[in-house]
Amino acid sequence: MKKRALRLAAAISLALAATGALAATSDANVTRATLDNGMRVVIVRDTLAPVVATEMNYLAGSNEVPKGFPGTAHAVEHMMFRGSPGLSKDQLAAIAANMGGAFNADTTQGVTQYYFVAPAQDLDVALHVQSLRMRGVDMDQAAWAKERGAIEQEVSRDMSSPTYKFQTQLMAQLFAGTPYAHTALGTRESFDQTTASMLKQFHDSWYVPNNAILVIAGDVDPAATLTKVKREFGDIARKTLPARPAFDFQPVAAKTIALPTDSPYGLVAIAYRAAGSRSADYATSLVLSEALGSQRAALAGMRFDGTALYGGFAGNAFPHAGIDYAIAAFPKGGDPQPILKRMQGILADAAVKGVDPALVEAAKRNAIAALEFKKNSVDGLANAWSSALSMQGLETPDAMKQAIEAVTPAAVNALAKQTFDPAHAVTAILTPQSSGKPVAGKGFGGAESFASSPDKPVTLPDWAAQAFAKLELPHSSLKPVSTTLPNGLRVIVQPETISDTVTVFGQVKTNQDLQAAKGEEGIASVLEGLFPFGTADMNRLQFQQALDQISARVSAGSSFSLAVPAAHFAEGMKLLADNELHPALPAQAFAVVQKQTAGMVAGQLQSPAFLTELGLGQALLPANDPQLRHATPQNVMGLGLEQVKQYYAQTFRPDMTTIVIVGKVDPAQATQMVAQAFGEWKATGAKPDVEYAAVPANKPGQFHVPDASASQDSVQLAQTIDVTRTDPARYALNLGNQVLGGGFYASRLYHDLRDTRGLVYNVSTSFDFDAHRGSYTVSFGADPDKVAAASAIVRQDLKQMQRTPVSETELKRAKGILLRQIPLGESSFGAIGGQLLNLSLEGKPLDAMTIAGEHYLKLSARDVQRAYAKHIRPDDFVTAVKGPAPKG
Repeated sequence: MKKRALRLAAAISLALAATGALAATSDANVTRATLDNGMRVVIVRDTLAPVVATEMNYLAGSNEVPKGFPGTAHAVEHMMFRGSPGLSKDQLAAIAANMGGAFNADTTQGVTQYYFVAPAQDLDVALHVQSLRMRGVDMDQAAWAKERGAIEQEVSRDMSSPTYKFQTQLMAQLFAGTPYAHTALGTRESFDQTTASMLKQFHDSWYVPNNAILVIAGDVDPAATLTKVKREFGDIARKTLPARPAFDFQPVAAKTIALPTDSPYGLVAIAYRAAGSRSADYATSLVLSEALGSQRAALAGMRFDGTALYGGFAGNAFPHAGIDYAIAAFPKGGDPQPILKRMQGILADAAVKGVDPALVEAAKRNAIAALEFKKNSVDGLANAWSSALSMQGLETPDAMKQAIEAVTPAAVNALAKQTFDPAHAVTAILTPQSSGKPVAGKGFGGAESFASSPDKPVTLPDWAAQAFAKLELPHSSLKPVSTTLPNGLRVIVQPETISDTVTVFGQVKTNQDLQAAKGEEGIASVLEGLFPFGTADMNRLQFQQALDQISARVSAGSSFSLAVPAAHFAEGMKLLADNELHPALPAQAFAVVQKQTAGMVAGQLQSPAFLTELGLGQALLPANDPQLRHATPQNVMGLGLEQVKQYYAQTFRPDMTTIVIVGKVDPAQATQMVAQAFGEWKATGAKPDVEYAAVPANKPGQFHVPDASASQDSVQLAQTIDVTRTDPARYALNLGNQVLGGGFYASRLYHDLRDTRGLVYNVSTSFDFDAHRGSYTVSFGADPDKVAAASAIVRQDLKQMQRTPVSETELKRAKGILLRQIPLGESSFGAIGGQLLNLSLEGKPLDAMTIAGEHYLKLSARDVQRAYAKHIRPDDFVTAVKGPAPKG
C-alpha cells in the first residue's frame, strides 16, 4: 500500500511491449516480464529457504461487482477452489494438500489474490494449477449451492464480531455512494439471490491475463522460471475488460456509532477518510500515521498516564482512498467520554499546531527500515511485491523509500490539518456487555447417524502424480550455532544474509501458576505492564528515543524481542538487555499499571471468551489444579510494588532463558555481544520446576456460554490425553491429524463438514503436548441449528480413524504435508526464530524437525489407527459452545 514510482523499467516495458514477452532485471534478484497477452510477471529470487511463494493478483474485487451483489468477487474466490476443466475439486484439494504449504486466497476491494507457499520443488505444479484456473472454473449451480452454505457460515462468523460490524458501518459512512461503501465479504441475502452463471460471468470477464499480475518469490532460477510461466500462460487470450466503476467521494458527515462488544475492554475510535495507496499524499500519510502512533506520541501517552488502557494510531489504505483512525481502550464499566475528549484534543493539536518534527524524522527512519524487514519472509516478500504492483501502482516495494525520504514536516502538518476535521469524523464507542454465565448444555453432540468420510482415493493427473511420487526427507537449511554462557543463558545464532537486518527472539521460562504465592494471581501481568516504562537509567521517552535513533523495535518481559538494522545490532542488544535486566519499575507507573490490570481482569472475568476457557479448564482438570488459577481485581489491587520486584528477581533467571538471533551476523561476534550485555546476570538457588503435573482423563460434558454479540456459535470439543511432548506416540497422532484436519478440502473433516454439507466455514484440530500432560481439541464455527450435526460428524470421523486404517493415499499425503512443512518452517526469520526458541525451551535437539521427519517416513496406517484407538476417546469430549444457544 504505497505510491507511484520507478519510471525507467516502466519506460523500457512500454518501448519493447510490441516485441512480445520481454524481461527486464533491475538487479540480480528481480526479473520482470510482460507476456504478449498482457500478463505481468515479477520473479524475485530469495534463497532464505528452499521455498517458493506464487501470488496471482487479479485486478478485480468487490469494486467490480454488480450492484446489489457486494459479495460476488468473494463468491468467485470460493468457487475457484471447486475445480476447473481438467482439474476436479478433489484433485485440486489433493494437490494443494500434497504440497504441504499455504494454498488460499484473499478478496479485497480492487484485487483478488490466489497464493501458494510451497517447497521450491513444487513450483511447476503451482504454476500449472494457477494456469488452469485462469483458463476456466467449474461453476454449476449444484456446486454453488454447497459452497454457498460455507460462505454464509463465514458471513455469520464475521458478523458475530463487533469490530467487523463497526467496520461495515464505518465504510458505509466514509465512502457513501462509492464501491468502498460495502466490504468485500457480502451478505447472506445477496448470496441467496446469486447464481452460478453470474459468478462464471464475473470470472470470464475479469480473470484474464491482461488483468493479472503474477508474483513469484523464493529459491528459484529466474530465467528457467520465466520460461515455465510463458509455457503455462502464454497462449491464454487477452480480452477487452469491462468498464471499471467510478469513485465520486462526497464530504463525510460526522457520525457516532455505538455498539456492544464481547471483549473484556471497550474501544473508542475516531476515524477519517484518508489518502489512498495510489495517492500522491500516501507516503506523507504513512509518515503521519507512524508519527502519531509512536510510543513517544500523545496517543500512546494515554496508556502511560492512566487515561486509557491503550492508545495508538493506525491506517488502512485502499487504492482510491483510505481510513486513518485514532484508537484507545477503556476498562469494562469505565467512562469512555474523558478518553474521547482527550483523543479529540490530541488530534486537534496535530491539525492546528502540527506534529513534533522529531517524531516525523523518527517515523521516516522506521518506515524505511520496515521495507528492509519485509525481505525476511519468502511469502512476506511476495506479498510486498503484490501489494506494490497491484494496489499501489509501483514498480517495486522499495520505490516507496524515495517518497518517504522526501516527506517534510510541513507536508505532514498540512495533511494533518486537512484530515483531522471534526466535522468529517466518524466516532465509534464499543462498550463491553455481559452476556450471562455458562449454563449446562444437553444434546450438543446430536444423533450419530452420519456416514463417516469414505476412503475414495483421488487419482491425480499425471503431471501432479509425478511431482508427488516420491517421499523424501528434506534437507534443512538451518545450521544454528548454540552456546551456553557461564551464567546458564543459552544463545542460538542462525546467520542469514537475505537482508541487512537482525531479529532477536528470547524467552524466560516462567509459570505464574507454579511460581506466584497464593493470592498473588495477576502479578505476572502487572510486571509485564511495567517494562515499557523504561530502564533504571532512562525513562520511557528517553528509551524510546534511543530506539528510534537506530530504527529498532524492542519488547521486554518474560518473552522479549529485538528487530534492528544489522549495522546497529550491538546498540540494539545493549538497549534490549538494559530493558530486560534493569527495568525501571517506578512506583508511579506501578499505580497506573495495577489499576489498568485490575480493570482488564474485571472485564475479562465476565467476557464470553474467558468464561469458555475457564469452563473448559474446570471440566477437563481436577479441582484445584494450578492451571485453573486466575487473577481477580481484588488480587491485583492487593499487590505491592515490592512483591512485584521480588517476583521479578525470583523468576527472571539466565539459566531459564534462551536467546535466538537470526540475521546478518557472525555467530561468534553475536554470542560475544550477548555475553557482554547479559553476562553479569546471575541466578541464585535451584532451578524451579515450571511444568504442570500429569492429570487423569476427563469425563464427558457440555456447556453453553451466551454471547449476545454473536450470531454464530464457536464450538470447541476438547479432552485430556495421556501423551506428552516426548512420547513417541505423538508422531502417529500428528500424522493422523493431517488426515483429519490438514490439507484444507482434502482432509476428512473439511470434506464432511464443509464440502459436502456446508455446516461450517472452517474446522481445525490440534494437539497440545506438554511436559507431563496433553490435550486434543477440535474447533469450528457453525450456526446454532448446525452445531449438533457438525459435532456428531466429528465423533464419527474419529471413530472411523480408530476402526479402520487410513488409506495409503491419505497416509502418503499426510506424510508429504509434514515433510514439506520442514522447509516451510524455515522460510522466514520469525519461523526460524520461533522454532529454535521453542525447541530449546522444550529441551529438544535443534534438529528435532528432521528427526520427526524420519519418524513420519517409517509410520504405517496401522500405527496411526492404533494411536487413535489408544489415546483418543470420541465419546469423552467436553463440548463448549460460545454464542447463541444451540438448536436441535
